[in-house]
This record gives sequence, structure tokens and C-alpha cells, in this order.
Amino acid sequence: MQTPLIVTVAPNGAYKQTDEHPALPVTAQSLAAVAKQCLDAGAAMLHLHIRDAQGRHSLDVAGYRDALQVVKAAVGDAMVLQITSEAARIYQAPQQMAMVRAVRPEAVSVGLRELDQPAVGESGLSDFFGWLAHERVMTQIIIYDAVDLQRWRALRQRGVIPDAPWFLLFVLGRYSAGQTSDPKDLLPFLCEHQGPEPWAVCAFGATEHACVTAAAAMGGHVRVGFENNLKLKNDQTAPDNTALVLQAADAARCLGRPLADASTIRQWFGAN
Repeated sequence: MQTPLIVTVAPNGAYKQTDEHPALPVTAQSLAAVAKQCLDAGAAMLHLHIRDAQGRHSLDVAGYRDALQVVKAAVGDAMVLQITSEAARIYQAPQQMAMVRAVRPEAVSVGLRELDQPAVGESGLSDFFGWLAHERVMTQIIIYDAVDLQRWRALRQRGVIPDAPWFLLFVLGRYSAGQTSDPKDLLPFLCEHQGPEPWAVCAFGATEHACVTAAAAMGGHVRVGFENNLKLKNDQTAPDNTALVLQAADAARCLGRPLADASTIRQWFGAN
């Protein structure tokens, strides 16, 4: 049997608003409803952004705690709830790391570029990643290109980043012209990736489905959703996040890959 495929849904992101799509969830209650729908469609992990009262990106600790409680009431333990630490041109690395420590989530995504800053230094990185490993927080590291991957490997080899079940996310096409993604964007990551870490991809626009299908065929995992893409594979606007999850689940079936459930993910990554 092939390795089960982790399908993560990223239903809102830091920037999109409901005027771009009426089904974009921006409140805890709407996130909970979308989480349940996407769980039923095959997603076992939720990538969670919260907003402030004005609908802007937020890393507010109390806001995260409230949203996690509401979403968990809807999905129980059947989904891994991953919060974002994204800066979104608002926060600095020390604030991002302090939020993660305060919330102490089951899972978090962190941008290597965002944290690998002079204000943090390698000693700060070592302390933070050591804390994540000690606390068994399932951590996904966001990687934008081969240079990021080289930097990650160097930090690992020098012991700045300790051994732990890290999870990489390869972002396809983030800095390409027009921020468009292509399945071929995956190749430089695969050529550079020499470590043991499992990996997933996310992509932008209607080619999202082609990109995640290619990743699934190559043994990776996938993240889909309105954060990066509002389009179905036929270039029509998706009615909701669930439709994008269903596309990914259909691709997995065509490839003969079963879908991972939350219990399997926790076993793999040792999350509490």
C-alpha cells in the first residue's frame, strides 16, 4: 500500500476578504463549519488563520484560543488543527515566536525566512525549534525555493535545528511572474531535498490541482484551499473550499493513495 496522503485545507489565509468569495470563512464559527465540511470531504488537517474585528490578519493569542475551541467543538479529534504564525507584513519574528509559545498549539506552520532574522540569530532559532521539539508541537516549515532548502539543511547539519519529526511545505510559484504555479516548479525542490523530512506542496491559481496531483504522485502531501486559490481545475470559480478538497481526494484515489486520517498524522509526527 502507498503512504496515505495528508490533505490539508487552508480555507482563508491572511489577506482574502469575503468580497472576493462569499464562502470565505473569517469568523471562528464559519471556520468551524468549513472545517467539518472539509473533514467529511477528506481533509485531515486544517491550516488556520484568524482575523481581528476589522477582518485583518491576526496573531492574537486569545483570538487563537477562542477559534481553536470553537473549531474543535465541531470536529473533535478528527482533524489536526494547525495555526499559522505568518507575519503578513504586520508582525516580527520575536512576536511570532512568542505567540506560538503562548498558544502552544497541536500544530503550527512557520516560515523559515520569517524567523531566520538577525533579531533572532541562530541561538534564538535553536532555542525556539528546541522548544517546539520538546513540546512535541507538529511543526511545518515553509520553504519557498531551493535556497531556503539549502539554508534549512545547513541549520540541521550544524545542530541549530535539532532532530525532530519536522514537516516541510514547498510553496510553488510564490515569486514567479504573476505568482502562477506550475507542476514543474516542484522539480528544484525535489532535486535539492536530501533530508528525511516528509513534504507537502501548496500552489497558486487554477493550476493548484495539477501541482498537488504531481506532488501526490511523487510521494508528497498536499495543501489546498481558498488561501491560495479560488478556482477549480476547469478554471471555474470553486463554490467552496470543500470542492477543492474533493478534487484532491479524487486525485489520491486515481493514484491509489489512501487518505491519511488525524490519528495517522499524530502517529507520524508524535504530536500531543
